Amino acid sequence: MDKSGKKKVMVFGTFDIFHPGHRSFLRQARKYGEYLVVVVARDKTVEVVKKKKTTDDEQERANVIRKSGLVEEVVLGSLGDKYEVIEKHRPDVICLGYDQKFFIEKLKEKLEEFELNKTEIIRLDPYYPEKYKSSKLRK
Repeated sequence: MDKSGKKKVMVFGTFDIFHPGHRSFLRQARKYGEYLVVVVARDKTVEVVKKKKTTDDEQERANVIRKSGLVEEVVLGSLGDKYEVIEKHRPDVICLGYDQKFFIEKLKEKLEEFELNKTEIIRLDPYYPEKYKSSKLRK
């Protein structure tokens, strides 16, 4: 819970070329709490993990999400320990995208380490993935 007692939800993503699939992802996550924190992947992290550059830089991607009106807070991920943002913000719920596969292998272990044993991990549904996926929209 945040300071006002609202249930805090956290999501992670690159959010390159913000599209209806991203909007659906954020709306789905909102259903699990009242305070939504979005962690936007850093440009350098995306280059290392996905082996390609983003269309928009991290600040532009973060600003588009802020302007969407769907979230309470947008933060940039860490260039060091990818899990430290979880320890800092202490979410009640972590929502993962249907195709999210990076940095989740140690997620449960890290939640225990941070004494966040009650934090739920929820996998969200895709929204027309054959149509709305940044990699497809880039082409």
